Amino acid sequence: MIANGAVLPMFYLPPVEFFSKLNTFKPNIVFEREEHFPKQTYRNRANIYSPDGALSLVVPVIKGSKNHTKTRDVKISYDFRWQRLHWMSLQACYRRSAYFEYYEDKFAPFYEKQYEYLFDFNRELLELILSFMKIKLDLKFTETYEKSYQDITDLREAFNAKTPTYYEQKQYFQVFDERMGFIQNLSIVDLLFNQGPQAVNYL
Repeated sequence: MIANGAVLPMFYLPPVEFFSKLNTFKPNIVFEREEHFPKQTYRNRANIYSPDGALSLVVPVIKGSKNHTKTRDVKISYDFRWQRLHWMSLQACYRRSAYFEYYEDKFAPFYEKQYEYLFDFNRELLELILSFMKIKLDLKFTETYEKSYQDITDLREAFNAKTPTYYEQKQYFQVFDERMGFIQNLSIVDLLFNQGPQAVNYL
């Protein structure tokens, strides 16, 4: 385990606050993959800015058996065409943003290829976003589950998808902010599509 570092969860299109923490602790970061999968978290959902305010995009997962499923073993469900829904939502919400067209060809394949495991889907998306943000990070993962840590900062429960955050965030231009005002701590794609290469300087 990495001393003086942090353990982070693996999220789907993580919120801006996640990248702020990641930037603070890099390169001494390890990602949790051995935990029992917690429901209703950013592990399989992301919030973007729609014309009606914050919109949650949820990746459906296959319901496990009575035994708890480890995060790395959680499988994505394709019972309905959620990929098409997510991609259409991203296009509808960010087509007018300054940099959506700059990035869309790189994101599009994630909504065409069917990944079996949520963790792999999230990891490859994270690697793509890190490359856009010019953040160099060698991804390391937990080998066993630890209930608590003594020598590193445990951020596995630091980000809650269902409650407001206390993260203080500088405002930046958002596509619908004239209608709804600034919405903080949305998915990193909101920052990326609106700020482009300047996103890393924002962090």
